[in-house]
Amino acid sequence: MARANRPEGRITRGTTGVNRLRRVDRWIAALPILRQAQDPLVVDLGYGASATTSNELHERLARVRTDVEVLGIEIDPERVRLASLAARPGVSFRLGGFEVPTDAGRRPAIIRAFNVLRQYDEAEVADAWARMAARLAPGGQLVEGTCSELGRVASWVTLDASGPHTFTISLRLAGLEAPSIVAERLPKALIHRNVPGERIHELLLALDRAWATHAPLSVYGPVQRWQATVATLRDTGHPVLDRAPLGGRARWRLGELSLPWAAVAPRP
Repeated sequence: MARANRPEGRITRGTTGVNRLRRVDRWIAALPILRQAQDPLVVDLGYGASATTSNELHERLARVRTDVEVLGIEIDPERVRLASLAARPGVSFRLGGFEVPTDAGRRPAIIRAFNVLRQYDEAEVADAWARMAARLAPGGQLVEGTCSELGRVASWVTLDASGPHTFTISLRLAGLEAPSIVAERLPKALIHRNVPGERIHELLLALDRAWATHAPLSVYGPVQRWQATVATLRDTGHPVLDRAPLGGRARWRLGELSLPWAAVAPRP
């Protein structure tokens, strides 16, 4: 149980880098709530050792919503101090954790929590999700996941106040050998479930099979091969999101694949 007036959570490694979160930022920019929110406050929870990812998030979202504000929240006071020195207009930083503190009780439209839960136990995920989601504005979205150091392999869960509703994989297609490379970058809720009998394991097997089947399309480029792969998944019964703004070929071209959470949720 958290102590009074103490940030909730544990200090992360703080690893960050330029463009590392570009894939999830594209997803967030497409969320309808970003355009619809009366108060376009977006929280970057656990931004790491520098202001880089928070500043980049603001830059990308401002192309969609010019009045967006990004609040970076970190549990380490020194990280907050250093990030504040590099803050830009529309970006601010403060000390906090899963309680998501904001000025005047503002409720964020979106919370991004990336590479935060990797060091936690799987049993702690549901409570962390619920704690963050409880701070969202009505209709708000929590995006929680993880990615590789260069951001070329990523996956995330998108949640609202009722719980998780979509799961997304996003891969750099150039040079991709097998989509199942994402297994090592699954969200904490799934990373230990990539074993026989679990839905995420079945999905990754099907994804690799479809990728191998469409190997001849490599002569036309990896994007064509990926689009055919995702279409095959859909056509063989997987509930792939295939309509805009969060599904369909425009998203597939980015190396994305999204499904309802129920399609990958851990079995009891």
